[in-house]
Amino acid sequence: MKTLLKIIKEHIQYRKQIFKLAKSDLIKTYRGSALGWSWAVIKPTVTIFVYWFAFSIGLRSSGQVSGYPFFLWLIAGLVPWFYMGDMITGGTSCIRKYSYLVTKMKFPVSTIPTFVSLSNLFVNILLIIIVILIFWAFGYPPDIYLLQLPFFIISSFIFFTLWALLSSFIGAMSKDFVNLVKSFITAVFWLSGILWDVDKITSPWLHRFLMLNPVTFLVTGFRNCFINKLWFWQQPKRLMYFIILTILMVILALWSYKKLRKEIPDVLS
Repeated sequence: MKTLLKIIKEHIQYRKQIFKLAKSDLIKTYRGSALGWSWAVIKPTVTIFVYWFAFSIGLRSSGQVSGYPFFLWLIAGLVPWFYMGDMITGGTSCIRKYSYLVTKMKFPVSTIPTFVSLSNLFVNILLIIIVILIFWAFGYPPDIYLLQLPFFIISSFIFFTLWALLSSFIGAMSKDFVNLVKSFITAVFWLSGILWDVDKITSPWLHRFLMLNPVTFLVTGFRNCFINKLWFWQQPKRLMYFIILTILMVILALWSYKKLRKEIPDVLS
């Protein structure tokens, strides 16, 4: 509890710096390129087109999903993944990336994952707004179910910021861990129901196992907003699994912070 209160206090005390550094991280990401901020949209657009082309033209297995064009079903789940995927890998190496804040400045290391997460979240919120506009252009205007989008956005932010807090400390201590996470990101992507409908799994135990994946819960939740028209409380077991995993992530993140924060400056210097 003392560790949690310390982290909360650091975030409150340095809240202005967190937002400034999140903005700086965004600027640094797209600085130096001719198209600048356009890359925030161009890169995910190219990725979406590749998957749409592969499934619609190459495999000829698109059709409609839940009464919606495959393209709309695809972007409803793939766009939120861009934030999650960036945080799984980028969150793990964020303390190494900003090692100067740890070794050369008196800056609370617990806030580094937070401003990196905020930086990625700002871009993803922009992409989600674009998704809403695309649905509207296809004849599916915003409805009441989109009111729960903030719930899933905030849930994603909390979970993956906690993941970054846990993994970045371990990643700062071991480059092997960073490489291990990067090697598993493809498996997480393909096993999380981003490009296929997890609810079509007929095996009850396998379906339950897949729903233990927080990425699956969140991707399905975003699709429930746009496609399935379900409220998050209408699937209480899935919500309970996610809450339990989030609590577990809090415990592990606090353990990582308490155990490793004093050793990190020496390792990075």
